[in-house]
Amino acid sequence: MRGYFYLIFITILIFFTGCKSETKEETRTVFRYNEPSGVTSLDPVFSRNQANIWAASQLFNGLVQLDYELNVKPAIAKDWDISSDGKQYTFYLRNDIYFHDDEAFPKNKGRKVVAKDFVFSLNRLIDNSINSPGNWVMNSVARNNDNSLDVSAINDTTLIINLNQPFPPFLSLLSMVYCSVIPKEAIEHHGSNFRSNPVGTGPFRFKYWKDGVKLVFVKNENYFEYENENQLPYIDAIAINFIVDRQSAFLEFIKGNLDFLSGIDASYKDELLTTTGQLQTKYHDEFSMLSMNFLNTEYLGILMDTAILEKSSPLNLKYIRQAINYGFDRKQMITHLRNNIGTPAHAGFVPIGMPGFYDNEGGYYYNPDKARKLLAKAGFPGGDGLKPITVHTNPAYLDICRFIQFELNKIGIQIEIDVEPPATLREMMAQGNAPFFRGSWIADYPDAENYLALFYSKNKSPAGPNYTQFSNKKYDKLYEKALTENCVDKRIKLYHKMNNIIIEEAPVIPLYYDESVRFISKRVSGLYNNPLNHLSLKRLKIKH
Repeated sequence: MRGYFYLIFITILIFFTGCKSETKEETRTVFRYNEPSGVTSLDPVFSRNQANIWAASQLFNGLVQLDYELNVKPAIAKDWDISSDGKQYTFYLRNDIYFHDDEAFPKNKGRKVVAKDFVFSLNRLIDNSINSPGNWVMNSVARNNDNSLDVSAINDTTLIINLNQPFPPFLSLLSMVYCSVIPKEAIEHHGSNFRSNPVGTGPFRFKYWKDGVKLVFVKNENYFEYENENQLPYIDAIAINFIVDRQSAFLEFIKGNLDFLSGIDASYKDELLTTTGQLQTKYHDEFSMLSMNFLNTEYLGILMDTAILEKSSPLNLKYIRQAINYGFDRKQMITHLRNNIGTPAHAGFVPIGMPGFYDNEGGYYYNPDKARKLLAKAGFPGGDGLKPITVHTNPAYLDICRFIQFELNKIGIQIEIDVEPPATLREMMAQGNAPFFRGSWIADYPDAENYLALFYSKNKSPAGPNYTQFSNKKYDKLYEKALTENCVDKRIKLYHKMNNIIIEEAPVIPLYYDESVRFISKRVSGLYNNPLNHLSLKRLKIKH
């Protein structure tokens, strides 16, 4: 029996590796990529990080989706209406979409998706027993007396969602993988094992998963989307590896065993990239490189709650926070440490490429003389008497923190570096145990509110994303006003005012606005980049 299961395992690996062979089965088109951080769940309610999002988005659909320019487009909902007061959304669903075949259904045959499936799926997102990290997505939705969401199915193809108050980004929010539709039968049948037995409606369906080794999806032959009368997806399968060491994954990519490499790493960036951030000439015939602005702000955060932060901490002083912002050269940091991948963050917290980005002259540009004057204003001329400041980071950003440490030392600010595992650092940030920390914020949806929410006083961690514990009454009023403003231009003006407050008070030191970089085998076409760095494989094609 043991040998039988071993044979099955080997057969699956051979069948989906995409290696050249004379057999019909092995001429199937398989897209192969590596996920170094691993996938923890294929249940969309746990799609918190990029690894889970990339995998789950191949298996599931929601009411709406975003195109490559982040415009909201139909998905399972073919159309929708929004009431004049902005509080009621009526969605009209397609009637030709089916869940993947699964043993949870009679005769293992997937059934048609109906509106009540969304009532179940969205309420499951807020189920306290599940503790989904995406339950905040439904915060703007009104509640019934039993605390369930005010979401109702009028019939099989009509769904109504009522909000507490107008929330202009709501449609974009519904494009998140968290809001995918799932069948109640599959949850009841698989229970907690749904994480590894996912049942969705997406372009691919689940086939095989050996944790830490390989994850395989195969083409959904009944998928509902078409392109120029051609049914999607084009490829037969996706094979995901879990090689933790990035240098090893890079070598597999170079050898042709992977079709896709995402991002840059210090271990191979100079091998692939020139100092100006271009693909090295020797690889032009083998790979393509795609890069674009990525809605991700890398930053240093400062704990602003004096009830938590030591009163003697120099970070309590605004002049010190501002001096740090002026005290290092972001442009040189990007040039030398990232081969010019990324944009120096001079303009505040909202990243370039996001509607609401404000490139004003009031941001922080390298000015060591001004930093020294601010130190003197704070009572520490030349840094005399200033206590060392500890910054908490994870190993991936140690080089950046060392660069900042070296630069700030020149003006009299001593920085000590504490390196923590990523999970430990995230927990320290959430619990307010990291007075000065390196963080990043990747957009969940294409609205600047997603970034500015990090400084709203009612969003303080651990319940919300305000890791700096920043609180400012003027800021809160502007934020609350922006939430109810349906006019995009007026809302963006409010965003600019909020951004200026963040620049002035300096609860964060923005480092750079990220850039997504993808290296792709020449045999692959139809893979595009987007500002949210999502991975859509339904239009991808592979040459034999």
